[in-house]
Amino acid sequence: MDSSGVVANEKVAVVTASYGLRRGVLSPLETLAQSVSTMAPSTSPTLTIPLVFALAGNGTWLAYALAMAGIALMALCIAVFARDSASPGSLYVYTRETLPPAFAAVAAWALFFAYVMTAASVIGGFVSYAYVFLGRFGPHVSAGLLAAVCAGGAVWIAWRDVKISTQTMLWIEAVSVCLISLVVGILLWKHGLRIDEEQLRLRGVTPVGVRLGVMLALFSFVGFESATTLGAEAKEPLRTIPRAVLQSAALAGVFFIVCAYGEVLSFHGASPGLGESTAPMRFLSERAGVSIAGPVIDAGVLVSMFAGTLACVIAAARVLMLMAHNGLAHGRLAKTHAEKETPGAASVLAGVLAFVPVAVLVERGSSGADVYGWMGTLAVYGFLTAYALVAVALPVHLRRRGRLGVGGLVLSISATAATILAMVGTFFPVPPAPYRYLPYVYVAYLVGGMGWYVITRRRAVVA
Repeated sequence: MDSSGVVANEKVAVVTASYGLRRGVLSPLETLAQSVSTMAPSTSPTLTIPLVFALAGNGTWLAYALAMAGIALMALCIAVFARDSASPGSLYVYTRETLPPAFAAVAAWALFFAYVMTAASVIGGFVSYAYVFLGRFGPHVSAGLLAAVCAGGAVWIAWRDVKISTQTMLWIEAVSVCLISLVVGILLWKHGLRIDEEQLRLRGVTPVGVRLGVMLALFSFVGFESATTLGAEAKEPLRTIPRAVLQSAALAGVFFIVCAYGEVLSFHGASPGLGESTAPMRFLSERAGVSIAGPVIDAGVLVSMFAGTLACVIAAARVLMLMAHNGLAHGRLAKTHAEKETPGAASVLAGVLAFVPVAVLVERGSSGADVYGWMGTLAVYGFLTAYALVAVALPVHLRRRGRLGVGGLVLSISATAATILAMVGTFFPVPPAPYRYLPYVYVAYLVGGMGWYVITRRRAVVA
């Protein structure tokens, strides 16, 4: 049989392995919704862009452009794998099929950690923005209760039905993004679509500030690949999933750059500035003359953070389920609900692991915004690790299928270099506490995960 026949058979074998999940129920738009919602794009103009501005200033748009370039390289790498195989294991399965088992285990633990920490980060953002939305009623509501509502609701919907989950996320994000785009568009039109000289000439911008800004900007994109976790549940996954990966990265990148440029332009001369504003979209709505849109956007962003939590729980649960199937996690986590065809136990565990650190931190007095930043930084470590391993695995994958060429090698080298540079940028210069300690938390987690891997491997050999 020729190589093309082998590849075709491999595709059929991988796609037909549903692992007890509901097969082929998600449309291309619902599949795209998974990736978009994991990124929670409407949260970036309200939470992340102000943080990037505090570092990069007038270079905020440039930080997002550089982050988009790096993510585009990774999206191209992941799309190559997604065209050839589909599995709930996502990037973990891609590395498992090409790299030594130990590297695949690292990818698995890193990816699961990344989705759980992203969920925790967005729960922190939910708590922070809930107080903005509640106004004077906020002090009467416990932060732990808000976190529990967000995490508990996400777990319940994820357990109940994946189709309902994706449809919920789709509409929430669509409304929020459209409203934010409307406000930014009006503001740009009011400024006469002129070029902002201060941003174009990068006035007051330093290379270090842009580099650190890129690290934060990357968090706006992470999770763009999470549609790959729907390999068993998407219709025509070998077509719809790679499209979803590429589309989510491209659309989000354009949205973030335009929002960054528009927000910085519109906040010129404002007090407090963009870096200190707790509700930037409400301020911008008033400047745009559509003040009624401000509270609506705030509500949309709040619900969008819930949708982001839901998307992360869905993705983490499916990765964990595949890990359990392959002996990297407890066997009970491999089971799916007989009627609902969702990984119930894995969903609950993912939700609990996301909720606990947030609940502990906010009850000890940390703000939701701080939790958003801390957990988001930890998530970036996990994603960059998984992305780097996929980039390294790409030439092996292409060579086995007889398709390795100069383009594939260049893409692999470029994507690997971009992820390594991004990872190094999170360590140097040494950030202030507590960010300086977060790499050690991530390394300790990986050591624990790999310790479990060694134990399970030895048990398998003895058996």
